[in-house]
Amino acid sequence: MHHNEEHDIEQQMLIHGVKPTATRLLVFEALREAEDALSLNDLEQCLETVDKSTIFRSLTIFKQNHLVHEINDGSGSLKYEPCLHDHENEEGDSDQHTHFFCTECQHTYCLKTIQAPIVELPEGFSVTGINYVLKGICPDCRNKK
Repeated sequence: MHHNEEHDIEQQMLIHGVKPTATRLLVFEALREAEDALSLNDLEQCLETVDKSTIFRSLTIFKQNHLVHEINDGSGSLKYEPCLHDHENEEGDSDQHTHFFCTECQHTYCLKTIQAPIVELPEGFSVTGINYVLKGICPDCRNKK
């Protein structure tokens, strides 16, 4: 990680009220560098020097402070990715975009340019989060067939 990138991550953490410890910087950088959303097990494999419970605690703090959001893609393990916004949003994550789960390779892709659809709810209901996952076959797996 370059000094400027590290400084940017530290600033982002501080803006969100998260103390930027060395371990938290490692976990968040791994999430930022990943092409796909990562599970706890994925992160444990990426960060061999950090134990699973420490990674989980970091993810919990990040989620509570709107640095990451969870994706339940139906695979049996939650996936995580950095939030796109730079400020805390008390109403839930403001970057509710679509995700795609490949049923062949089991990867979850972020389709950041496709916003989750807005749904009109009956009076009295309020949304605190959206989990919009499309399932199918990704281009790489489709090309292998």
